[in-house]
Amino acid sequence: MTQSQSTAATSPPSRVLLISAGASHSVALLSGSVVCSWGRGEDGQLGHGDTDDRPLPTQLSALDAREIDSIACGADHTLAYSESRNELYSWGWGDFGRLGHGNSSDLLIPQPIVALQGLRIKQIACGDSHCLAVTMEGEVQSWGRNQNGQLGLGTTEDSLVPQKIQTFQEVPIKMVAAGAEHSVAITENGELYGWGWGRYGNLGLGDRNDRWIPEKVSSIDCDKMVMVACGWRHTISVSSSGGLYTYGWSKYGQLGHGNFEDSLVPHKLQALSDELICQVSGGWRHSMALTSTGLLYGWGWNKFGQVGVGDNVDRCSPVQVKFPHDQKIVQISCGWRHTIAVTDKNNVYSWGRGTNGQLGHGDTIDRNSPKIIEALSVDGSSGQQIESSNTDLLSGKSGASLSERYAVVPDETVSGQTASSSNGDRLDISVPESDVKRIRV
Repeated sequence: MTQSQSTAATSPPSRVLLISAGASHSVALLSGSVVCSWGRGEDGQLGHGDTDDRPLPTQLSALDAREIDSIACGADHTLAYSESRNELYSWGWGDFGRLGHGNSSDLLIPQPIVALQGLRIKQIACGDSHCLAVTMEGEVQSWGRNQNGQLGLGTTEDSLVPQKIQTFQEVPIKMVAAGAEHSVAITENGELYGWGWGRYGNLGLGDRNDRWIPEKVSSIDCDKMVMVACGWRHTISVSSSGGLYTYGWSKYGQLGHGNFEDSLVPHKLQALSDELICQVSGGWRHSMALTSTGLLYGWGWNKFGQVGVGDNVDRCSPVQVKFPHDQKIVQISCGWRHTIAVTDKNNVYSWGRGTNGQLGHGDTIDRNSPKIIEALSVDGSSGQQIESSNTDLLSGKSGASLSERYAVVPDETVSGQTASSSNGDRLDISVPESDVKRIRV
């Protein structure tokens, strides 16, 4: 053991400031600007310079000393922003230009997006294959896949580099969110916009049509919005009074209204009307909401236990997720099939799908109730430490060619679900519909 390793083993664990979950990987920002990642790595989304899975949180050494302030996971790619450097880094699967570097190459370690260097960014968001960034001035940059207009640029052409959304030139934006193929924004005045893929009403515009440019949502009871999150094909927003609204796809109950009916406009979630909601997150087919008192509620698809209530039964209404010693939750993030939460006791818990190690427990086991991530938690095992990937931005292989083998993602058999599945729904199961997905051989 080196001297630095000895110090790490005996010093108290760093506090987790931010968490973000992707399709099958997870990322955490710790105090001291330390970034850790774990889970599936086949597309380089962990940033460690290789394509290996990591079942335990591993320090992303390529970002050491980069003073990272925020992180965001896409499905198979990742972003990290440094305010002091005014640099946004990206890495992982590069198809459709989702990394913003002007090409479709994968990156196995983080690289700064040249087109955004020097811009002051206040928020970043990743969808399945596209990204959004809000500047301090309230402008929005978008890049990546655009087959349904999710970039908001008025076309359906992919963009290999960030471009400014002109609709928001005179409309300052507070925050954005990105789903599989749709995007949402909230203005500084509390107005809600949607654009991109709209087949399930996930844009909130009262129909099932796509939009190539952002359009304002009008039917929200005159309530101002302050927060928004996207699931794969549903949307969750929070009003200034703490009310929760959901709309879009609800085949698995992910809207939480007690049924499995899609909603084409924002619909207030009555089951949580007595709570003040302070944070929301959407997964592939499940949703999470955090109250101002630190209670966590989940609902939707639960095949892998991602709702976190101790079973694998879908829920079409919110159910409280319980934690040891009644710890209060301060942060939540949904991946596609897994969920991560941070408590007020500086502990981190995860549950749901674990097949690629995305739960951070050192194994590949699914879990249907919260389990503490030892390496990131104050109450973790003594002597637990976070290993480093020992990569460097200036050395090693940073990109991967596109000559890798591809295969169609097999349909996932969904059995024993509350909602019935017909042949017409099979396309909802593939991820996404007409795509091929890289496999490692």
